[in-house]
Amino acid sequence: MTRVQKKSVMGRRSLIAGAGAATLGAPLIAGAAPAPIKIGLLQPLTGFLAYDGQQGRKGALLALEEINAAGGIKSLGGAKLQAVVADAQASPATAISEVDRLAGEGVVAIQGGFASDLVLAATQQAARHGLPYMVDVGVVDQIVQRGLNNVFRFAPGFGKVTAEGLANLVALNDAAGKPAKTVAIVHENGAFGSGMAKLLHEKLPGLGFKIVATIGHPTPERDFTNIALQVKQAKPDLIIPSNYKNDYILMALTFAQQHVRPKVAIYSILGGAASNAPFAAQHPRVSNDIMDCNHYYDPNKPLSKAFAAKVAANKWDLTYELMLNYSVMRVLADAIERAASTDKAKLIAAIAASTYSDTIMPYGPTKFVNGQNTGAAPVNTQIQKGVVEVIFPKAFASAKPVFPIPAAG
Repeated sequence: MTRVQKKSVMGRRSLIAGAGAATLGAPLIAGAAPAPIKIGLLQPLTGFLAYDGQQGRKGALLALEEINAAGGIKSLGGAKLQAVVADAQASPATAISEVDRLAGEGVVAIQGGFASDLVLAATQQAARHGLPYMVDVGVVDQIVQRGLNNVFRFAPGFGKVTAEGLANLVALNDAAGKPAKTVAIVHENGAFGSGMAKLLHEKLPGLGFKIVATIGHPTPERDFTNIALQVKQAKPDLIIPSNYKNDYILMALTFAQQHVRPKVAIYSILGGAASNAPFAAQHPRVSNDIMDCNHYYDPNKPLSKAFAAKVAANKWDLTYELMLNYSVMRVLADAIERAASTDKAKLIAAIAASTYSDTIMPYGPTKFVNGQNTGAAPVNTQIQKGVVEVIFPKAFASAKPVFPIPAAG
């Protein structure tokens, strides 16, 4: 074959290949799958809050996978949700830089944050980018009291949790003949725990309780021995702890070692491990009878039962971080569906107008007022025989409360 013939053959092959590529490419362009919708998942995945953050990430990803398997966002041609995971490292400064990174990667919204200090920093930075931010836990009420129209908290803040918790405590105490009269408060020194202690000081005296000790500690706390001795010396009827999971577990174990046992109950309000299934199962003698007012799901809903079955199949711990992030992702997806857009302003408006009610939480329909979901409410739990049981409200209860707790044997 001559050089001219070779060039002619090669030219024909190139033309054929090009025509084939054009023929194959045209339908792909015309019927191409829509671009994925990026959602930022910001959690403290390393550091002392890593367990909580990893639990939150698992819950969000489980909901995201279910939404995609069900057809994605139908109003946007079946567009799939795509998680962009970020690690806040239990540091507000890192949370801020991760929000900047997520914005640069094109996320249309961010969810998560867990700890109040992280959420306060992250939501402020998200506002600078005009990014809608859905808070999973972050209980400090300042989060939704700064006039930021991009910030939405799905769960109740500590103002509502405390009001509900104290109302239930009064009901329990009255029904038992008012055995509890004195209280020791143990709290972490961050925005969450300090704010809780301040609120308890405002509310408890008017409800007939005398505060005999208020003890703060850093997060993380390495040794609760001195705190245990202070509580023991105060001899309270009630101990009310408000701290994060690892600290709570170490505190409870130290109390047991030091034979610190209140006369009536350990009645936690947003106790980090008081509604934690692994703590209940792994330390039944220490955890038994501990009460809590906290985030928890409605165990009786069919959706809740399906969720719990999937959690069990994955061999994950059933915790409120999982529950809340699973629910938040569903609320966020519903807002994107209704907005039929990934425009940030339209998405913020859609979240603000949410009435979503298909969640596993014991909530009414979602209704955001100044960024707070007013349909959200806590429940009371108690660890009984190594299992976290719901005791209030009665509509969601899986067991009856034990109050006062039995005397030490």
